[in-house]
Amino acid sequence: MYYGGLMGYYFDPTWILVIIGAVLSMAASAKVNSTFNKYSKVRSMTGMTGEDAAKRLLNSQGIYDVTVRPVKGQLTDHYDPRTKTVNLSESVFHSTSVAAIGVAAHECGHAMQDNVGYVPLKLRGAIVPVANIGSQAAFPLIIIGALIGGMGSPLVNIGLILFSLAVIFQLITLPVELNASRRAITLLDQVGILGGQEVNQTRKVLGAAALTYVAALAASVLQLLRLVILFGGRRDND
Repeated sequence: MYYGGLMGYYFDPTWILVIIGAVLSMAASAKVNSTFNKYSKVRSMTGMTGEDAAKRLLNSQGIYDVTVRPVKGQLTDHYDPRTKTVNLSESVFHSTSVAAIGVAAHECGHAMQDNVGYVPLKLRGAIVPVANIGSQAAFPLIIIGALIGGMGSPLVNIGLILFSLAVIFQLITLPVELNASRRAITLLDQVGILGGQEVNQTRKVLGAAALTYVAALAASVLQLLRLVILFGGRRDND
């Protein structure tokens, strides 16, 4: 991107980092959508819905205090530890496809993590408020600090630290999601909800979903690197 003004025109090469992150995110999103759409057309042999599978998986682990309920939206599935609810998008909740069952099982994997006190899940939950503040406040602080106090402003440094916390959140999220998928795939086979080729198909769905978290982490790291290059190592010469 070119900039003009009193300092003349110059190209900011660090924008390539943002572009790479955006391309990775878009590619991962396209992959998960295409994979989910493909296997959402494959009906499970048991004919169980996402809701049925979720309830059976939870009960198989002695978890009876978690509610399975539908929520609006496409791929808006999530587990909420505060309300003890596995929230499944309507396309997953009512569907009998192997893709829907895989997504439902993944969210149950988070409920299982919560049930056994899985440390990374607890750590992620603890850092959520700080990470949210960091992602929202980092850029305004960096910009205001640079305008008012220059590149060496304490506000700039605080902004970089806050954005780093958001990156740490992404870093913690990745193993939490991968572990939930492993739990899901193992139990789907053990409990007899899916079998044979269906397990491999579900593994592909959850593997594609995992790529979105890898891409999000990569994009965040690249953005942080860009901010450090632009602001972290500079000091005014006044």
